[in-house]
Amino acid sequence: MNRFAEPAAPIPFPTPWGDLVLTRFPEDPRERLRAWDAADEYLLRHLAGEADSAGGLATALAGRAVTVLGDRWGALTTALATVPADAAPPAAVTQISDSHLAQRATLANLARAGADPAAARLLSTRDTPPDRIDVLLVRVPKSLGLLEDQLHRLAPALHPDTVVLGTGMVTDIHTSTLKLFERILGPTRTSLAVRKARLILCTPDRALDPGPNPWPLRYALPGDIGAVSGRTVTNHAGTFCADRLDIGTRFLLAHLPVAAPGARVVDLGCGNGVVGTAAALATPGIELLFVDESHPAVASAEETFRANLGPDARAEFRTADALDDADVPAGSVDLVLNNPPFHSHQATTDATAWRMFTGARRALRPGGELWVVGNRNLDYHVKLRRLFGNCRTVAGNPKFVVLKAVKR
Repeated sequence: MNRFAEPAAPIPFPTPWGDLVLTRFPEDPRERLRAWDAADEYLLRHLAGEADSAGGLATALAGRAVTVLGDRWGALTTALATVPADAAPPAAVTQISDSHLAQRATLANLARAGADPAAARLLSTRDTPPDRIDVLLVRVPKSLGLLEDQLHRLAPALHPDTVVLGTGMVTDIHTSTLKLFERILGPTRTSLAVRKARLILCTPDRALDPGPNPWPLRYALPGDIGAVSGRTVTNHAGTFCADRLDIGTRFLLAHLPVAAPGARVVDLGCGNGVVGTAAALATPGIELLFVDESHPAVASAEETFRANLGPDARAEFRTADALDDADVPAGSVDLVLNNPPFHSHQATTDATAWRMFTGARRALRPGGELWVVGNRNLDYHVKLRRLFGNCRTVAGNPKFVVLKAVKR
């Protein structure tokens, strides 16, 4: 993304009840990525009875308890929470999301639309789900594991008359996706594709026995990665690379700096917490903060850390977007360890990495260090030199580099 592009006016999101102006979070006037897509639009048209190809459900919402799973930027939640009184609105709207950013976007979009702040209840995927769901709307996530876990968790709240609808672009919906709905909830079919979007239509079968929920996953780490060699990690569904140690993290672990005793260390974008846990094992007594915008990741990091350091070990765990959002005072941190993501759903973007780097620079003390692992082709060294005035390559291989920037 060109960070110096001219601001672009958001394209209104057309809903059956009127257009909405939506943005992603954090709001950036230069952002060219929309907060909604054709899949969101298709699902709402279907609910309002306007999608002939899938057979409308004109009375699906009226006075019913609606749960929205995986609403990426709050488009579905905002639309449903602002259905006018004369258009048979739902009785209650609950959003369930694994993403802190999605929740913040939802709150901002609800406010922009003039909705009552209490119009929608926002839950994380780690919270207790509703007791009863009359309409379940599923924005199919990238992670099949997250979908599997959430369908298991939500199935007890469904009843024979529950309307279950999934939506996604055709690239999001695979045979494995449909099999999960079929195995956990009941008979499943798909709609015709419209503007490269598709619906999933599922009929709940309460007599179905889907078996136990396999999440979270736990596995032992390899034996050649330093302080955490052979240690057990916990991965809740939706955590990045939940079934194995990703190769970028493995490369960083092989070149991990040793923190000074008593240092304030941040595992930024912590995932399952293996990097921060390694730092704590290598230097007992450091003051450690784990930060990630993913609720499952922060839960995984805490379980990984506690399992390996004990229940009384010193650490904090915060769900936040980088350090500016995590209430970390300026000049309070000695070392930041970071493996930044470079995807936002299907889009490739440097926006998250940029926020992580700028927040880290603000949080670091003079002489404090930011250590980053990333793919060579992402050119993180350019951004770090621009921000810090320096950047050194600590290690590299054909795919990854470990970089160090020092706050002067």
